[in-house]
Amino acid sequence: MISIEQCRLAPKVLLHDHLDGGLRPLTILDLAREIGYDRLPADTSDELGVWFATAADSGSLERYLETFAHTVAVMQTASALERVAREAVEDLWADGVAYAEIRFAPELHLERGLSLEEVVEAVLRGFAAGEAAASDNGRPIVVRCLVTAMRHAARSREIAELAVAYRERGVVGFDIAGAEAGNPPSRHLDAFEYMRGQCAHFTIHAGEAFGLPSIHEAVAFCGTDRLGHGVRVIDDIVLPDGATPADPAFDGAELGKIANYVRDKRIPLELCPSSNVQTGAVASLAEHPFNILAKLRFRVTVNTDNRLMSDTTMSREFMVLHRQFGYGWVDFERFTVNAMKSAFIPFPDRLRLIDDVIKPGFAVLMG
Repeated sequence: MISIEQCRLAPKVLLHDHLDGGLRPLTILDLAREIGYDRLPADTSDELGVWFATAADSGSLERYLETFAHTVAVMQTASALERVAREAVEDLWADGVAYAEIRFAPELHLERGLSLEEVVEAVLRGFAAGEAAASDNGRPIVVRCLVTAMRHAARSREIAELAVAYRERGVVGFDIAGAEAGNPPSRHLDAFEYMRGQCAHFTIHAGEAFGLPSIHEAVAFCGTDRLGHGVRVIDDIVLPDGATPADPAFDGAELGKIANYVRDKRIPLELCPSSNVQTGAVASLAEHPFNILAKLRFRVTVNTDNRLMSDTTMSREFMVLHRQFGYGWVDFERFTVNAMKSAFIPFPDRLRLIDDVIKPGFAVLMG
């Protein structure tokens, strides 16, 4: 059996983590006091942490997203953004993460007069401070930024240009997020064409609360490099009679044209097991298609999505998969290498982390 303590020792790679979904409850309280925000639903860090986890566990993506009103509200100053970013790096480092891409929407942090550029620069300062502290402690962590546009808004081209402007300073890609229903990826085609024209990376939230049409648009029309979640690709796969998510008989599995394309092109799936249940993307962990997709050799990766709302860490996500599907270190090394191969940093940097950090780290755990 694998323990949570052992999981913390594993060198992990995180591609899908939201900055405004990973605050420490105590930090929310502190920042709320600083700006006079009096709408928090609890007065202590323990009670606040429980409230977020409970409120997010509704089975609805729309209701899940409502919890962000409180975290975003306290992230409206440069000092607050810098603190939250630094603490995110510290928390990931404590959990054994070796590389992370943390995403956030700059357009949500302008209520107190910051410009988009000031928002990004504050976050990057926080990341740099967290990285420096980790290096001083003898175990480096690499953290990079994805800037996100809200899919229900009309600033995606502007945010895409922001991603390109800061790509030599810590921003490695672009994303769109928010409620999928009624907000298809193709509505932001101008932004994705701009990113492709700049030879810049991007991922798209697709196939979480909405099904195959969202995934189809993301890969066929928008040309995404990765799929944020992408869990509903399972809707394009027909399994033989008697197959189950826990122990499927895969001989004879039939993949539709979208699923085949995603697998053939090795488009990474940024799967978030705990969050996918909370938002209703899947009915339960037992029914999560992670195991099916992994066994069918899709490029699956393990992610947290929102550590505060899901009360989770990468180590806990590993444990969820271990308990549900019996995965061991060989499997977790494969999922981690999948993620590192799919990162938006240059190839030599990816290769170095695989060869110098990930493989040696898992070799120790395997004995």
